[in-house]
Amino acid sequence: MSTLSNILPRWTTSRDTRTGQALRGLFGRPAVALASLTCIALIIVAIFAPWLAPQNPYDLAVLDIVDGRLPPGARGHLGHLFLLGSDALGRDMFAAMMFGLRTSLGVGISSGAFALIVGTTLGLVAAYFGGWIDTLIMRTVDLMLGFPTILVALMTLAILGQGVSKVILALVIVQWAYFARTVRAVAAVESKKEYMEAALCLGFSHRRALFSQLLPNCLAPVIVIAMVQVAAAISAEATLSFLGIGLPVTQPSLGLLIANGYQQLLAGFYWISVFPGVLLVVLVFSMNMVGDGLRETLNPRLQK
Repeated sequence: MSTLSNILPRWTTSRDTRTGQALRGLFGRPAVALASLTCIALIIVAIFAPWLAPQNPYDLAVLDIVDGRLPPGARGHLGHLFLLGSDALGRDMFAAMMFGLRTSLGVGISSGAFALIVGTTLGLVAAYFGGWIDTLIMRTVDLMLGFPTILVALMTLAILGQGVSKVILALVIVQWAYFARTVRAVAAVESKKEYMEAALCLGFSHRRALFSQLLPNCLAPVIVIAMVQVAAAISAEATLSFLGIGLPVTQPSLGLLIANGYQQLLAGFYWISVFPGVLLVVLVFSMNMVGDGLRETLNPRLQK
């Protein structure tokens, strides 16, 4: 029994080590540390946007069309400083970017979380039970991955229409397969190890064996792919909103802000699209850098 007890909880004794590895992956190298701090700062700004923004850019009572299309650093007729300029409606672009960042991050993180839950569960089930269940789930994954992400999202939104919840659902539909395939590959190896055999010998239920023994040993690649997929979801949502079929104008994201100024680029009002575009690039690039840092740290084959 002592031998079995040493086998079964072995993942719990390594949790602190894994946490330390993750922190070293995030802050052990200057480039990844900068990307991590950038992500943290942007998330904080998004959370507190209603309190940090100098203006509510979607409150019609505070907008004045007289202040429309002012360049960065200009002051409005009432003395308001437009640090990054204003758009055609007189909205402060700095404030609009804060609110757009809040929406983009909310959609990306929400869709990534739901896709993680669905994909991880199906991947674990496929690897654990095998047989026709594995075949059915993985052939569905192959089918989903065979279509371009944007095409599937476009088809989904064409049926469902615009809205935050509908965009999240569309992104979950196109993302869960990535989690399922990754988790299934790792779980297929882990399910054949001694601690899983010991769990079955002790009479663990399937649910307990899956989620208390198998899942914790598959978390490393899940964390990595989650960061990458959140960045991919933010990019996909921005693309959909730019095309005009994503979020409505009452719930703007960075993609919609870029679309608002796209037609005015050649007229010299570059700041309406360029600044939200730069923020989107910085956000996605930082998240991908964090994902790469975690991947190199948590994957022992990539450690030098």
